[in-house]
Amino acid sequence: MIDAHPIFLTFKLATVTTIILFFVSVPLAYWLTFSRHKIKYVAEALVSLPLILPPSVLGFYLLLAFSPQNVFGSFLERYFNLRLVFTFEGLVIASILYSLPFMVQPIYNGLKMVPQSIIEASYTLGKGRLTTLVRVLLPNVRASVITGIVLAFAHTVGEFGVVLMVGGNIPRETRVVSIALYDEVEAMNYSQANMYAITLLIFALLTLSIVYFVNSPSRVNRVV
Repeated sequence: MIDAHPIFLTFKLATVTTIILFFVSVPLAYWLTFSRHKIKYVAEALVSLPLILPPSVLGFYLLLAFSPQNVFGSFLERYFNLRLVFTFEGLVIASILYSLPFMVQPIYNGLKMVPQSIIEASYTLGKGRLTTLVRVLLPNVRASVITGIVLAFAHTVGEFGVVLMVGGNIPRETRVVSIALYDEVEAMNYSQANMYAITLLIFALLTLSIVYFVNSPSRVNRVV
């Protein structure tokens, strides 16, 4: 019988991470799209870094930062009674950083495609930047937003290196599906490993199907 706790924990982590990422990524993508400050190129590089950086590298430095033996981890534990290493909260923060480009990039690319005339028309009608973003820009990049949400959620579900480094392997606390799968393979429990693998495989297939469906030409044209 498959242990359902890693599956529940995985989807809990992905849900919390995706919700936080949405509220972080929308204003960040907006700033990256319309800012003319040169520092935005550094910000773009930092946001995109997890796309090419090995997960173990990011996980290693997060582990060092979160450790109570170091300044940041010690500060959090002393003044906020918060420990991030080997905890669910630490997994959330690590997942946000690691999945950030998967939410930001689709929204950023969508915003770049919005005609400038639509934005100028909104400003002409007396709408501010926040109103224009919420009521004009986001509806016009709905497909991009949905893509970002689906990709960020799916990417968090499939994480391994970062969650292993930061969260370890604590049952009902940090033992997500990818870690459980690795454990079962090491123990040569291939039937159990197969159940976890099938779960991730089916989820990945559904995720890609949703992304391609949302971005199909007929649906994109209908939204626009």
